[in-house]
Amino acid sequence: MSAANNNPAGPRPPTHGRLVRKLVLVAVGMFGFGFAMWPLYNVFCDLTGLGGRGVKVADNAAGVQKSDRQIRIRFDATVNSNLPWVFQPQEKSATISLGEMSEALYLAMNTSDEAVTGHAIYNVTPPEASLYFVKTECFCFTEQLLQANESREMPVYYFVQPDLPEHIREITLSYTFFRNESSQGLALAASANDSTGESDNDGNEE
Repeated sequence: MSAANNNPAGPRPPTHGRLVRKLVLVAVGMFGFGFAMWPLYNVFCDLTGLGGRGVKVADNAAGVQKSDRQIRIRFDATVNSNLPWVFQPQEKSATISLGEMSEALYLAMNTSDEAVTGHAIYNVTPPEASLYFVKTECFCFTEQLLQANESREMPVYYFVQPDLPEHIREITLSYTFFRNESSQGLALAASANDSTGESDNDGNEE
């Protein structure tokens, strides 16, 4: 009898052990690929300016040549739903000269009855423009503590490098404020100390 007749059911299916090994190898490969994607994404953001990653920080605009070319800067502001603040730019847009130090003012107000700490993240669009956008001072560099019902102007000092590509004629600078839960306890303690100090002063005046 031929070999074909000895196995009428056809080829034998792979054993469970072999299948498990293949699945494990696939899972390990996917994990390694995902692990490698994060540093590759960071490099991509640094090169393209995606997510504002290309924005530089400098002490001032000394040594930067001012250009006659002007562009428009649009200002945008949003607040995360967990933060009881009103946050908006004082002006919707401004026209600036490349290489010239400029200022933008934002206004933040805490509408709650307790002290709240917030932290702002920023973005510059188009992403390519962030490679030429330089900040010298910004409220986004540190946490911001606002007492109950307190309002505060928050400035940004910046300039745009004169070698900005010609096809970029408008840049949008956006900020989003988030509540900083890790600092909320310190904010409440500071608020309580302020209230205690006011009470002590009232008692001394009497």
